[in-house]
Amino acid sequence: MAKKEAKEEEKAAASLEEPRTNPSVEDTGMVRNSLTLSPPKPSWFTPGRLLIIFCFINLLNYVDRGAIASNGVNGSPKNCSANGTCTPGTGIQGDFDLNNFQDGVLSSAFMVGLLVASPIFASLARSVNPFRLIGVGLTVWTLAVVGCGFSFSFWMIAICRMFVGVGEASFISLAAPFIDDNAPVAKKTVWLGVFYMCLPSGYAIGYVYGGWVGHYNWRYAFWGEAILMFPFAVLGFVMKPLQLKGFAPAESKKAFTDIEIAFPEAQDRGERDDKNLNKDSRSRFKATSNNVNQFVRFFKDMKVLLSDKVFVVNVLGYIAYNFVIGAYSYWGPKAGKNIYNMNNADMIFGGITVVCGVLGTLAGGFVLDFIDSTICNAFKLLSTATFLGAAFCFGAFCLKSMYAFLALFAVGELLVFATQGPVNFICLHCVKPSIRPLSMAISTVSIHIFGDVPSSPLVGVLQDQVNNWRETALILTAILFPAAAIWFIGIFLHSVDKFSEDNEDKVSRIERSKTTPLLEDENAETTQACAEP
Repeated sequence: MAKKEAKEEEKAAASLEEPRTNPSVEDTGMVRNSLTLSPPKPSWFTPGRLLIIFCFINLLNYVDRGAIASNGVNGSPKNCSANGTCTPGTGIQGDFDLNNFQDGVLSSAFMVGLLVASPIFASLARSVNPFRLIGVGLTVWTLAVVGCGFSFSFWMIAICRMFVGVGEASFISLAAPFIDDNAPVAKKTVWLGVFYMCLPSGYAIGYVYGGWVGHYNWRYAFWGEAILMFPFAVLGFVMKPLQLKGFAPAESKKAFTDIEIAFPEAQDRGERDDKNLNKDSRSRFKATSNNVNQFVRFFKDMKVLLSDKVFVVNVLGYIAYNFVIGAYSYWGPKAGKNIYNMNNADMIFGGITVVCGVLGTLAGGFVLDFIDSTICNAFKLLSTATFLGAAFCFGAFCLKSMYAFLALFAVGELLVFATQGPVNFICLHCVKPSIRPLSMAISTVSIHIFGDVPSSPLVGVLQDQVNNWRETALILTAILFPAAAIWFIGIFLHSVDKFSEDNEDKVSRIERSKTTPLLEDENAETTQACAEP
């Protein structure tokens, strides 16, 4: 009996030491739970830090645009009087002997890269982590800006400016959805307003920065921008990536791979079923299938987007608005200098733009949140603010007194910049979460390709013909009135806030838990519709 009991104890001990190659249902359930239910590690980011970092990056983007438009960096062409006395040119225009049309083309060159790359980055966000895409874009931006400083001809700096647009495209398409995900529900428009106030602030600081640095050498302005942006490009690669609402994280694929390893029998069966297929052929077929699926998905999303009347009307108004703002930002200092003989046009326009831009953009966000952030209310605010702003700016250019001009123009800019938060709120909330990057990309492409890309060279051509900056400014400002009329039409469109709608990809509950924003959404899902008249 004692020997029998000893043998049984030895068998029991041996069974405990043997590896378990065939897990039971209970064991597999434990593996599955440990893989899918484990909470994600907390990110270093908080919503406030995310907003601050994105605002600084956005500010640098627009500092670059303001700097190249400043009299210090942009400069002036060589001027010869009737008696044959010539004054040498300054800045980029003087070094490369550019006329006004070429100068206007240079200001819009970066838009070419922006227009081409924005939809590409928006589509890649479905298969590549959007946070990493921002890091790639900022790296391209930094290298391209360095190239601008080393340019030796018009075509070289024009090509570098195109790559600046490629780098900016990733950030422009993806930053706003990140902010919208993580902003407090009651302050979404305010947070968007804070982000978009970097547009006028960046332009204004760029005017001042370019005017100051340009006195030494215009190339230093670009190199300084690259130094400031480099740490943020590195941050996009080294920080733990965040996820966007409506997108399954890349880590979910790894989880499924781990589960397959936990079930060797199922893996063996799969290998036996596929043993007659060539591995390379399967890989090529899979890659081709993925590419086809991406194209199909892109065109399907484009069809949904362009069939949305709210989105189309919003973007049409934004195009007319941006046509004027783009030309203002580039030709403003030069027009002010010629109309009112401003000695420090860069500083004056920069100061007005930064103060009125910041106050106006923040005020627009606060007002929309105060009256209730709905798409209908956003259209009301857009049409009213744009119409009043256009009236003040038009009246300002009719005045001969510089001080009267500055007073009315400041009020006009205050009202015009109040549109930044509401117009982007509509772009983000009139579509499902999974289409938001594409919505922002197409909006950006449209307002540039039909707005400020043609406006700068066209205003240059107009000025070459009429040779009167006051008439040119009045004709340009009048285009704000059609923008207000288009947004007024949006008030009467039936609109639903789709921010809380589920993703078409049917992201699983487990995957969706991994895409939770930094700030938990404590509110229940709601939709708000603009009542039909």
